[in-house]
Amino acid sequence: MHSVITPAIMYWGTPVVLITTENDDGTANIAPISSAWWLGHRCVLGLAAASQTTINLLRTKQCVLNLPSDDMGSYINAIAKTTGSPVIPPVKQALGYEHCKDKFTRSGLTPHPSDLVQPPRIAECPVQMEAELAGTTELMQDMPDRKGFILAIEVKVIRTHVQDELRLPGHSNRIDPDRWRPMIMSFQELYGLAPKKTVSTLASIDEEKYRPLTVSNVGEPAAEKDKVGSEEAYEDAAV
Repeated sequence: MHSVITPAIMYWGTPVVLITTENDDGTANIAPISSAWWLGHRCVLGLAAASQTTINLLRTKQCVLNLPSDDMGSYINAIAKTTGSPVIPPVKQALGYEHCKDKFTRSGLTPHPSDLVQPPRIAECPVQMEAELAGTTELMQDMPDRKGFILAIEVKVIRTHVQDELRLPGHSNRIDPDRWRPMIMSFQELYGLAPKKTVSTLASIDEEKYRPLTVSNVGEPAAEKDKVGSEEAYEDAAV
């Protein structure tokens, strides 16, 4: 049996991302979000246009996407209902948000210098992706009263840092999915991944065959840049 419903939110289960950006006074802001998805070395972020993270990202064109593990719930909860904006937007006021200038101190997280961008990485996060702004799109353009309220922001990942214990033995650039335990948000609740249920047919494909589709070697070691394929390789991978 199925029933027709209209959920107020549709967070079906996506990784939590702690986005770090730089405020206009040089301090750092942290924003926990779960509206994020990746394709190649690009990531699309769903953010409110008035959020401090959006303001910072559009101004500096830089951020770091920090991925927490499933045991980092206390850090996330400490800043989950805070905003870096000194003027709290009405929507966030209604949701019970409060202003927090120093989210690193509030959360207990540790800033760590990035290599290629100004915002810091979060030391406790097993995965940290330095990124640059690539483009923005206004959502809900068919609704005049809401147009521009939410943005889909595309960023390109220019350097990825991972904890060594997450790496797949015998491979230079692969993550071991059995060791990677991301924090997942599903309808506002925090979860971890369940054990693998079945063998994936897609997992039989060598991950390096997807590299020509990535076409994003900025910030990679010189040896890795040589691996980016030709147009023929791109066509083969696309098939």
